[in-house]
Amino acid sequence: MSNFDLSPLQEQLQSMQTQGRSALLPALHAAQEIYGYIPEAVAQEIGRSLGVPLADVHGVIEFYSLFYSAPPGQAVVHICTDIACALRGSEQVLETVCRHLGIREGGTSADGAFTVQRAPCLGLCEHAPAALVGKSAAGEINSHAVEDLLAGKLPAPRAIVGGTQRRLTKNCGKGRPTTLAEYLEGGGYAGLRRALSLSPGAVIDAVKDSGLVGRGGAAFPTGVKWEGAAQAPGEPKYVVCNADESEPGTFKDRVLMEDDPHLTLEGMIIAGYAIGAPKGYIYVRGEYLQSYKTLGDAVAEAEAAGYLGKNILGSGFDFEIELRLGAGAYICGEETALFESIEGKRGFPRLKPPFPTTSGLFGKPTVINNVETLCNIPFILAEGPEAFRRAGTEKSPGTKLFCLSGDVKSPGVYEVPFGVSLRYLLDDLAGGMRSGSPLQTVLVGGAAGAFATPDQLDVEMSFEGLKSAGLPLGSGVVLAIDQTHDLRQVLLNLARFFAHESCGKCYPCQLGTQRQFEILGRVAAGEAQSEDVARLSDVGWTMGDASICGLGQTAATATLSAIRLWPEMFGAS
Repeated sequence: MSNFDLSPLQEQLQSMQTQGRSALLPALHAAQEIYGYIPEAVAQEIGRSLGVPLADVHGVIEFYSLFYSAPPGQAVVHICTDIACALRGSEQVLETVCRHLGIREGGTSADGAFTVQRAPCLGLCEHAPAALVGKSAAGEINSHAVEDLLAGKLPAPRAIVGGTQRRLTKNCGKGRPTTLAEYLEGGGYAGLRRALSLSPGAVIDAVKDSGLVGRGGAAFPTGVKWEGAAQAPGEPKYVVCNADESEPGTFKDRVLMEDDPHLTLEGMIIAGYAIGAPKGYIYVRGEYLQSYKTLGDAVAEAEAAGYLGKNILGSGFDFEIELRLGAGAYICGEETALFESIEGKRGFPRLKPPFPTTSGLFGKPTVINNVETLCNIPFILAEGPEAFRRAGTEKSPGTKLFCLSGDVKSPGVYEVPFGVSLRYLLDDLAGGMRSGSPLQTVLVGGAAGAFATPDQLDVEMSFEGLKSAGLPLGSGVVLAIDQTHDLRQVLLNLARFFAHESCGKCYPCQLGTQRQFEILGRVAAGEAQSEDVARLSDVGWTMGDASICGLGQTAATATLSAIRLWPEMFGAS
């Protein structure tokens, strides 16, 4: 232990000791910031200070891809090779960067300056191909700008925002965060003031009357969830914001957090008041470093102005928000895995029931909503449920943020009322196909989504409209693929993602995602076997029926969709 000066870390650990194990992720992040990785002596000190067995400390380090137990290069270069970036040539960029540095993928340059890694989706799909160099994001990179990429000379990606009704995104697209003063000038925190003038039950009733459902994919009624947590026995209660946006093709929450952070905070504070929670957590995915910083600055602003902390706006209501930074694990987007991560454990999903509303974070009643869901709350309280319902359809009220990427001319986040057509999103808002090559298909809903064909472009983009077409809304992904791409490679890319991100807790997912990846690798190589359709179908339905959480349950959705639409692609007759 004498090889390391532990004093800088020990100073930080002193303030974390009262939190015990739940401070493990922040402690590991602090250690890696100081030392560049987490040496054995440092892991021992963290375990000793927080009262966590050393084996558990190592288990957490090994679980998360952004923690290093051995020294990487001075800067780690993460190049996204998931679907949106792959369509734009990220594999070639990865090869070029490695060749430029004289290394293989995963290696470190001879001078120790760079380690290059293939990355899952970085949430920069509208700027594909994208990379993260150290802490700096870069977009629209290409093989001719490798030196600029490594030197950090490429401009930071700026949110691209559009649409026909800008409720959630009215403060987005400026290229910088909205300050508290600007937020207040535009009517910010009016929803909170209105909520504090009502009883908690009346706030929940307003959310129920609005018809708001979760925007993360599950579409559970938000007010019903809040009511369940409010009525559940057990104290304290918690509000958790799921900002671990990791679904390939999804980047809307990143835009909201980085461009209008107080909107998320206001939604969380209202939720806390409604259910009687004194504390909330925002769990930000590890690759969203700018989002994490921006939210942290906004929390400080809100505390200084009396919108967070003790006796908020003189109401007698106390509420605090703590930020947690993830460390590279798609599974932590699953709500119970996220709880485990906050609690200082590996992000394994829990069996349900019990559900979070009765036994969530630290075993207490918990409301967990994603960023977009919470950002709808201030409007509902400030303007009323009826105003919220004026947009959208009867069964899908409100607006929705759609993430358009792939082969469209103008990728970005587009806010529209529920009920517009897929054609309107692609042609009118995103400008049609980029290359002039005809549309081949649209991946709707994300990596766990399904394919829409060109004859489905008039489908209504609402829960009921998509359901009638056999398509999921998911997280709002609309990824266009033109006819220049081989869909077998697209499926292989999706399968690689799920095989890499399966946490391994349950065998159907652990083995099924690997088997799916193996079979689709054979299909993509033109070596499909006569029984491959049956094998993929069997693996897919088994994962869907027997996996513990949504990752395994939806890992084959795109593949099964492709089998229905293009059986000939798999060598089937």
